[in-house]
Amino acid sequence: MVAAGLALAAVAGFGLYLGAREVGPSLPIPSAAPGCVVEADGRVKLNAEQMANAATIAAVGVRRNMPERAVVVALATAFQESRLRNLAGGDRDSIGLFQQRPSQGWGTPEQIRDPRYAATRFYNALKRVRGWEQMEVTVAAQKVQRSAFPRAYQQWADESEVLTRALLGNATGAVACTVGRQPAMRGDAATAALTAGLELDWGRLETSAPIESTGLAVPTTDPRVGWRYAHWLVSHADDHGVKAVRFGDLQWTADGGAWSQVEDVTPTPHQVVAEVFAD
Repeated sequence: MVAAGLALAAVAGFGLYLGAREVGPSLPIPSAAPGCVVEADGRVKLNAEQMANAATIAAVGVRRNMPERAVVVALATAFQESRLRNLAGGDRDSIGLFQQRPSQGWGTPEQIRDPRYAATRFYNALKRVRGWEQMEVTVAAQKVQRSAFPRAYQQWADESEVLTRALLGNATGAVACTVGRQPAMRGDAATAALTAGLELDWGRLETSAPIESTGLAVPTTDPRVGWRYAHWLVSHADDHGVKAVRFGDLQWTADGGAWSQVEDVTPTPHQVVAEVFAD
């Protein structure tokens, strides 16, 4: 009787979970520790890998002059398909953030595993959907993905809207991440990798070396664009050895994992400064 009761409880619990989320593929929901909190008229928790992938998807959308709505659709799709993880496999020959299939003409496995390539292919396909701008998030996503779970994308719309507001620079100090105790890289290697990542996502940028620290500075005359870069840098802090990011009179630090007012330091309204861990 006890075993039967436990079995019934397990079934009931699973039923409640399905009632809350139409899941499709068996994937875990986003993890929050260690990782990032995004607050922009809503709150989303992601781990470091998910946050970095979300930032790249958003950056590719901006670089391709896609409207904000397209970034919401792309993020909701990647949430559902991979939980924002760059998966090595999936259903049949599905691969990557969007679970695109080489056999369906999305590209080679190596290409699809590149988050920038995968995001670009998704946006290109979305642009070919007539009237996608007026569609529900889940309908627009389904037109591209042709999933067996066509309504599943909508469940991630709210989270994707929060991420889009933050990553497109419509919120100030909205991405706050904690990082591992041991930086993934340090010094010149970290600066080089960070510069290369910025250029891959955003295109060629005229970065410079900050005078007071090891790292890079990105010029900007637009606060919104500045916060795009600042939030991208924090999103990629864990995998690029970023110690601090400063823009305007606010600074994020790896020690605290949050944004705070800069004290006794000249504000940087015309550049975003990223400091990496020294060798």
